[in-house]
Amino acid sequence: MSIRVAVAGSTGRMGRVLIEEVLADNALALSAALERSSHPLLGRDPGDWVGVNTQVKISEVSAKELKNTDVLIDFTRPEATLAHLALCREQQVAMVIGTTGFTASEKEAIQEASRSIAIMMAPNMSVGVNVTLSLLDLAARLLTEGFDVEITEAHHRHKVDAPSGTALRLGEVIAKARGVTLSDVALYGRQGMMGERDPNTIGFATVRGGDVVGDHTVSFLGDGERVEITHKASGRDTFAKGALTAAKFLQGKPAGLYDMEDVLGLKALRDLLSGFQR
Repeated sequence: MSIRVAVAGSTGRMGRVLIEEVLADNALALSAALERSSHPLLGRDPGDWVGVNTQVKISEVSAKELKNTDVLIDFTRPEATLAHLALCREQQVAMVIGTTGFTASEKEAIQEASRSIAIMMAPNMSVGVNVTLSLLDLAARLLTEGFDVEITEAHHRHKVDAPSGTALRLGEVIAKARGVTLSDVALYGRQGMMGERDPNTIGFATVRGGDVVGDHTVSFLGDGERVEITHKASGRDTFAKGALTAAKFLQGKPAGLYDMEDVLGLKALRDLLSGFQR
């Protein structure tokens, strides 16, 4: 039996890619294509832009639209995602959250909801990025004294949050590996007479423009050498495929908050790498 998938923000850049990938996967069935109540495309078939008749109509988000759904995939905005979360909790629908830009209190609300339903939340669902996180954990443990850390990220002109959720996650992994909290060491920009660099900080630089899907580079800068770990996404399909893998992963899972390390089985590797500390 196919897993019934609903897509929030179904007419957006990511939503359209998600729907195309759902329709191409025989293990999945599109149960709902959701949009805000004022959207001009309500009532249209979401398969129109890929030449497929889905017999699903783009609809306003409601409990009714989620009744025949196993999992909702949401790459929208924090306020919308939290509203969808309440409906999913009410209808006992699992949720894949790719939205970024949540505040600390909003993350706590998601954590609370995960006591009732299975939720997979990650700022980046590509396999490559999540392997990169494991590589960074090892690098951060070995490249310690004498190595400064800088994170540079670039995205398209339409992205509304900065730094990106992925960049922040990269920083969190590095900070944890070094035994500190990111909020205590992050530096989100430089201007004017800053003085010498604090060796304990993790610097962030943000670039916005054009149609860049997502580039992230972490630099470990020492005296006489530099190590750089880079991930570049050339299309949104890599994020969509990861989200669909997560949707399949959640089937039959108990209530809880999962991440892509759970989905990809990377936690065992992370535990192994944690033994390599200088």
